[in-house]
Amino acid sequence: MVTKVHMEALSPTMEEGQLVTWLKGEGDDISEGDVLAEIETDKATMELVARGAGVLRKQLLGEGETAEVGAVIGVIADADEDISAVVDGAGTKAAEKTEGAAAEEAAADDKAEEKAPAQARAAGAMADGEGADAHDGGASPGGARGEDTVQREPAEAEDGEAADPGADASADGAGRLRASPLARRLAEEGGLDLGAIEGSGPGGRIVKKDIERAAEEGAAAAGPARPSAPAAEAESVKVSQMRKAIAKRLVQSIGPIPTFYLTIEADVGRLLELRGRMNARLEERGEKVSVNDLILKATAEALRRHPEVNASWRGDTIERYGRVHVGVAVAIDDGLITPVVRDADRKGVAEIAREVRELAGRARDKKLAPDEYQGATFSVSNLGMFGIQEFTAIINPPEAGILAVGAVEEKPVVVEGEVVIRPRMRVTMSCDHRVVDGAMGARFLTTLRDFLEDPMMMVL
Repeated sequence: MVTKVHMEALSPTMEEGQLVTWLKGEGDDISEGDVLAEIETDKATMELVARGAGVLRKQLLGEGETAEVGAVIGVIADADEDISAVVDGAGTKAAEKTEGAAAEEAAADDKAEEKAPAQARAAGAMADGEGADAHDGGASPGGARGEDTVQREPAEAEDGEAADPGADASADGAGRLRASPLARRLAEEGGLDLGAIEGSGPGGRIVKKDIERAAEEGAAAAGPARPSAPAAEAESVKVSQMRKAIAKRLVQSIGPIPTFYLTIEADVGRLLELRGRMNARLEERGEKVSVNDLILKATAEALRRHPEVNASWRGDTIERYGRVHVGVAVAIDDGLITPVVRDADRKGVAEIAREVRELAGRARDKKLAPDEYQGATFSVSNLGMFGIQEFTAIINPPEAGILAVGAVEEKPVVVEGEVVIRPRMRVTMSCDHRVVDGAMGARFLTTLRDFLEDPMMMVL
């Protein structure tokens, strides 16, 4: 029996996966439940297991390559079973999808062009005409201009005769170059000559990906060459699945979410003293707590007292959570991930410290399970250990806020009329204004500052 090996959704937000390595080779006997491969998702490296038994007859995805969720990446079947239909079908679907994407891009470009104001198009046409006059001393700014075409000037042959305008596959019979509006704009911005670019869209139409390919290949620039400084050497680094997810999430956050920021400064002298006493007790057990562990505890306690901040925007409703799950930003090689300390307000500082160390270690090894990095109700990002005094963090949707923690610094301050040196720390809260108002956020930060300045208040 033929069993298709699909790229499975191994995390709740996964849209595509990268095949890290095949753990079984072609020709290996497979039992149901065997681990076939390791897949890098948007958050971690997960195992892909077999859903059938037989022989791994074909690997359709190479190591390091990516595929969308649901794509067939391998075939399991009996040793003598015909799998040609499955293999050919996988290739056909991939080709159809590529062609469909090109057609969709062309349609989207046309739609965007139709929506553009007529005045802008007229201004663009005038600008093209003026540029032509300045360049060749008398080319007419007028002439036919279709909405999906660019007027193409006849190329000059070496002997002075005009070259055949129909020689380019992407030009129509009238000598106009077929290109999408987006492709034209990108070519102009990149200084690329559309006449030197081969179109891959319907009917030889030049589309966005053709411009991107031409830029990579160094297509000839339009117009006379301009002197420029030598280009610096650059290294092209392949984007990981995690980095793709980070980029997508941050675009979803900073654009649609109306964000404002509140900063407060706290005297953390007592907090540091408490940490010292706690570590003296924990030393015999080989454990210790960090300043960040105490901040997480204080944040969780403040959230419990201010449920209006421990909330999310849901369109027609605001969801206020009955439990406090704090996400802890952890930097790893590929970017950032936020393991979740669940019910942080109900846990002691030592327990939080143990859990954070264990989660952070497995996060760096990309071994977190989805339920260990999903479901936070609020997040904390601490860059104080890098000497960062103050910064703003980007909200992780659907959470309504994130706390950015700066470094502890010795500062001169006035205490009872005298200037003294005290350890001070700044924290900045990024707030989703749809959920958290200014006064609401200020009250939360005031409570948090009280806990940081006098940790004993957390037990009251």
